[in-house]
Amino acid sequence: MSVSTAPTQAPPPAPPRKRKIRDGRDRGISWPAITLLLPVVAVLGVFVGYPLARMLIFSVQDFSRQNNLFSGKAPNWVGFDQYQKVLTDGEFWSLMGRSFALMIVLVTLTMTLGMLIALLMNRLGKWMKLLVSVGLLLAWAMPALTSTVLFQWMFDTSYGVVNYVLTQIGLDFDRYAWLSQPFTFFMVVVFLVTWQSVPFVAFTLFAGLTQVPGEVLEAAELDGAGPVQRFRQVIVPFIKPVIAVVLMLQVIWDLRLFTQVYALRQSSAAANTDVIGTYIYRYGVAQGNYSEASAIAVIFAVIMLGLAFFYIRSLLRNEDV
Repeated sequence: MSVSTAPTQAPPPAPPRKRKIRDGRDRGISWPAITLLLPVVAVLGVFVGYPLARMLIFSVQDFSRQNNLFSGKAPNWVGFDQYQKVLTDGEFWSLMGRSFALMIVLVTLTMTLGMLIALLMNRLGKWMKLLVSVGLLLAWAMPALTSTVLFQWMFDTSYGVVNYVLTQIGLDFDRYAWLSQPFTFFMVVVFLVTWQSVPFVAFTLFAGLTQVPGEVLEAAELDGAGPVQRFRQVIVPFIKPVIAVVLMLQVIWDLRLFTQVYALRQSSAAANTDVIGTYIYRYGVAQGNYSEASAIAVIFAVIMLGLAFFYIRSLLRNEDV
């Protein structure tokens, strides 16, 4: 008589070991990395940290060239009086409105023209695309001061080529002073800055356009979408992160405008053609009111930090996507 035995069951498999994720906290201090960072920190501390600290100190003092710098007298601490003086000054708010209005015009023109040129380059052939790229690079590579001097000669009252051409076609622009009147002065500034900024926007947006899948565009075209619909519903969503980054950079750069305005303007229209950068220069360097100029610079730095915060947040958000 055979005895049946129950089949032996295999023991259950052991649960997998949880791997310990090691982060940088249990590795200790990386002295080689710190050694490599020390020169950078030292350079930033000397060229950025020290001027920033002095600017903050000047903004809460009554420090001027005439009363303190030449005489050697210790400045008085006035707290936030300089900030109150600046923020209650009607000229400051008029200047801020002018600077932001100029920035809006420049950003609108630059982004629009840059997008149109990028779309054009995306449809051109090899040699025409190369020709357009070379032209953009030549405009982009020219130093800002060199371009400003060139435009100053083009719009010169007596010998400017613009006045000559307009006069030859029958318009009354003989000896017209473009740079002595605020409205026409800022027209020249807008023309100059837009000409300098469009190449960067065009190249960056063109790089983004090359990443748009052709299959998606073909499917949209087969579904009956026109060029405008394909641009709004297909192209813009794909390159939206690139547009956001370029837009924020243009806002920051156009608010920091200084070289073109300072080099173009004439002394007779200096007060009516100031932007934030030249306004700070006029108070600090030209007039010697270092405390008030420092307060204006601190307020402007806070505005720029706020814009930089949104710029960095957009970058991090794009990385998450």
